[in-house]
Amino acid sequence: MKGKFIVIEGIDGCGKTTQIDEISKWLPTSGLMGENSKLVKTREPGGSLLGKKLRNLILDNNKENKPSSLAELLLYSADRAEHVSKIISPALKKDDWVLSDRFADSTLAYQGYGRNINLEIIKNIESIVCQGENPDLTIFLEISAEESILRRKNFVPDRIESEGIKFLQKVNEGFKLIAKEKNWKVISATQNIHTISNEIKETLLKNFS
Repeated sequence: MKGKFIVIEGIDGCGKTTQIDEISKWLPTSGLMGENSKLVKTREPGGSLLGKKLRNLILDNNKENKPSSLAELLLYSADRAEHVSKIISPALKKDDWVLSDRFADSTLAYQGYGRNINLEIIKNIESIVCQGENPDLTIFLEISAEESILRRKNFVPDRIESEGIKFLQKVNEGFKLIAKEKNWKVISATQNIHTISNEIKETLLKNFS
């Protein structure tokens, strides 16, 4: 069976990491994957070796190191180009499955809707860096910006997380528009963890059985 590319999206605090951990344990025993297929669990930024270094640059909370909005966009794009070349495409060519915490539409939401960079410019850059790879399924874990901040109150925020509620609201509205446009599976992330996991599993079974 051909490998699949699955992406989990949403603003910080929506539970992506928790759900990816749960789904990555379940998928290999789900009967969906080929007998010789492996599951590659990855993330953006930082999915590749170079990406890990770029992640440190992108999320550094030192105000003196803050990049311009355009530089930030290009750093994310460099991370993605390497991620696709070194991790995603090689896995899919071997019919492995890829489960990623974020992909290109995060850039559209954060740098486009959040930073107000022209959406067409972002789409043109992404058409190059994604190298023809598009998710077979994107799942959007939806929470409010207020809930996001509440959930993260005891954590030290990175630079993007420190932007404040107005920025996060813009990003969240961007995600909702993208989800509607691209027909993503939208799941309320205010439910309990097991309910969300079961809904994701049902979605995967429905789409790939």
